[in-house]
Amino acid sequence: MTKGNSKTTSFFNRIPHAITMLFGIIVLVSIMTYILPAGTYERILVDGRSTVVPNSYQIMASSPIGILDMFKAIPLGFKAAVEIIFIVLAGGIMFGFMEKSKAVENAVGTLIKKLGLQRKNLIIVIMTFIYGLLGVAVGYENNIAMVPIAAVLSLALGGDLILAAGISVGAMTIGFGLSPINPYTVGTGHKLAELPMFSGAPLRSALCFLGLSVMAFYNVSYFKKIVLDPQKSLAKGLDTKDLTLSRPIQDYSLPPKNWLVIGIFILGLLAILYGVFNLNWHINELSAVFLIIALLCGLVSKMSATTMSETVLNAVALAAPGAFMVGFATTIKVLMEMGNIGDTISYQLSTLLEGLPLYASAVCMSISQSVINFFIPSGSGQALATLPVMLPLGESLGLTRQITILAFQIGDGLSNLMNPTLGGLIAMLSMCRVPIDRWIRFIFPVLILLLILAFLALIVAVATNYS
Repeated sequence: MTKGNSKTTSFFNRIPHAITMLFGIIVLVSIMTYILPAGTYERILVDGRSTVVPNSYQIMASSPIGILDMFKAIPLGFKAAVEIIFIVLAGGIMFGFMEKSKAVENAVGTLIKKLGLQRKNLIIVIMTFIYGLLGVAVGYENNIAMVPIAAVLSLALGGDLILAAGISVGAMTIGFGLSPINPYTVGTGHKLAELPMFSGAPLRSALCFLGLSVMAFYNVSYFKKIVLDPQKSLAKGLDTKDLTLSRPIQDYSLPPKNWLVIGIFILGLLAILYGVFNLNWHINELSAVFLIIALLCGLVSKMSATTMSETVLNAVALAAPGAFMVGFATTIKVLMEMGNIGDTISYQLSTLLEGLPLYASAVCMSISQSVINFFIPSGSGQALATLPVMLPLGESLGLTRQITILAFQIGDGLSNLMNPTLGGLIAMLSMCRVPIDRWIRFIFPVLILLLILAFLALIVAVATNYS
């Protein structure tokens, strides 16, 4: 038993720093452009969106990436990711103003005072499901402003920043990835497959609930472990400045100014929800709302112009490492496009599925989508690029279209838990100051458990001819 534990520990200790990891992937993708043939599918516009034409893959002239182009892709990655980079900064600025007003600290302190410190485990479970439901119903990057609140809450309970990421980022990623009403994966998939929108919801809902239950149980287990032995915390050395409570729990209350700040924040979130679902708002509009919230919080808290200026710069300094990681990770996507090997990878993986037994084909289809997600970390983008190929392939293998979409959703959604090329994941981890190498050490066991559950669900779907 001791040997097994030591091997596991040594494996996780060998996970490189996030910068090192991403640079290694950048180099690997560049090398792959010399090994894999360049190729492309023909694409057509469907409702204004570029969709792959099945059986249209063609090899094209190779475009291998040289040293200069590899490093040139880094600033191009930042350019491509500028909207996500800025929402990280805008979210950091907004939280900086809310923290400066003491509204977040007082709200968390008052909440724990009301619920009681003896119910810490229950609070962790409840908050995990609340964040999960945000992922299910609201979306992914739309919830970025909620992440720092989990950081303050976790530290107030005696947890750490890794636990904060588990409560917020982990739960939202699972909720969004397995959501029965995910418009980007399920919605796009059903449209391409000509199935009733969001059909087959009971199985997806059960899988989503089980996934969030696993995340909640794991969060509580991790919390108990670090309370018993703080040396087992994966967050040692992480910056908790301005996230910890400054006085005993019994001293907390919410003065009127704080209620006003919280009211502004809630109104801002409601405006975002209305804009996203009714006005076709995207990341830039969200960033604008975050900045408006920040300004209003500063005004109602009667901050001076100098204080507000210093708060902006301090918040940007704290958010800058995460913003940098988003741009750095997007370099990988840029390299794939420069080398024209993304479609080649999709094509090769689809051909590997041909001839597999029925149950194995469903599971392997999901695994192949996980691999493709590493190179196309956009749910709707991946659906438009791969489902036109996978749907007819699935039918030729004996899988219903609903099963193919479920396999796609599982492969895309769960692999997002530790996908270093996903800008939204990097952005939200940065909001609770957790580097992705530490996150991978924490979330890897959860991912394995969830994959086992999900593959069992796929087997049930095949056995019942899920349609």
